Amino acid sequence: MRKATLTFTSALIAVTLLIGVSGCNKDGDDAFEIVSLEAGNVDLNTDTPAVNVQAEDAITATFSVDIDAATVSAAVIKLVRDYDGSDAALTLTTAGKTITITPNDLMGYGTKYKLNFLAGIKAIDGQDLEAVEKTFTTIGTFVPAGMVAYWNFNDDPKEQVLGAMPSGLVAIDYTDSYKAAAGKAASFNGTTSILEYANTDYLVNTTDFTLSFWVSAESANHGSRGHYVMGLGAFFGFAFEISGDYTWCKMAAQYEFENGTSGSEDLWFPGDGVTGANGGWQGWTYCRDLRGSGGVPALLKDKWASVVCVYNSETREGIMYINGEKMKAFDFDLWTEGDIKRTVKGLTYGGNTPTVVDELAFGFLQSRAGTLWDGETWGGYDFTEANHFEGKLDDVRIFHTALTEQEVGMMYNAEKP
Repeated sequence: MRKATLTFTSALIAVTLLIGVSGCNKDGDDAFEIVSLEAGNVDLNTDTPAVNVQAEDAITATFSVDIDAATVSAAVIKLVRDYDGSDAALTLTTAGKTITITPNDLMGYGTKYKLNFLAGIKAIDGQDLEAVEKTFTTIGTFVPAGMVAYWNFNDDPKEQVLGAMPSGLVAIDYTDSYKAAAGKAASFNGTTSILEYANTDYLVNTTDFTLSFWVSAESANHGSRGHYVMGLGAFFGFAFEISGDYTWCKMAAQYEFENGTSGSEDLWFPGDGVTGANGGWQGWTYCRDLRGSGGVPALLKDKWASVVCVYNSETREGIMYINGEKMKAFDFDLWTEGDIKRTVKGLTYGGNTPTVVDELAFGFLQSRAGTLWDGETWGGYDFTEANHFEGKLDDVRIFHTALTEQEVGMMYNAEKP
């Protein structure tokens, strides 16, 4: 019996030592570590950077031990964009062994991110998590974060972020886009074509704003008429138009003032180089001079162009880019002393029925339900000789962020033919 007792004791000691080596810390508790890390169906807990993460996916981190929720905050969990080092705003939810990490805005597409778990996260038994960094890239070609609406017009008029279908559709066809990889584009006939989407005032009720799209305005059958490319209640929301001779384009928008009222302003680009420094309005800070290179028609007439219009509420600047390059800028802070536009807070929807209706229109500057300019041959939808848009439109995106010059350039380089 003595020999058997010794053998059993030795075996017990060996098993105890094995357990201690394979899964416990020095106090006998399970080691505090990440056991799984997933974004949708993509495994991020790998030695090589993950790819093809969906931009809308939350990230779920599962740990070996229950987490002390009081130690989980934005100070210790960071999602960092690689190209500019900025932190994404996150909502963090802790339950037992799991932390769910949800970006407050849609992540960028084709964008590299670093997810950092920093020192300071603790288990309920007091163990500290060692710092962990994982890298991943989202799916697709580069599109910055903050997109709230997107139309790709790939044989389908559906808005792709929220899934809205048009409330009205007349004479829309689909044709080849600006490059094969972009799929299809919506085609407008210049007389009746229109797409309308209801309840879209949310698009302009924002402090920061970016409108991005590809457009090809066609002249063959259009005569001297202008092109109302799109609009949400005309200047009571926002609208983009190109002149009949293609010598200028502009985005008109409604801006909210500090006292709660609002008014419109144009981000107007004539390509003549005139600013506040050489005889133009004192609030104009930049205008690209295209007079020696064919002017604005060389950019916008009978060819595809990428247009991006930005409003930055922090600097109170409006900026237009065409084909990735800055073309026009204004600064509300340079308006005349005492002008209410020096107090602009952001964009807003200022329309009222029946003048205009809360419907975004592609192919005209407002929906058919509005009465604004109904009797004008240039501004009433029912007149075929009005400024209906003729041409093609694709990849329309709206952001509730002010895209930087770097982001505009990166997006253009990712998309350009």
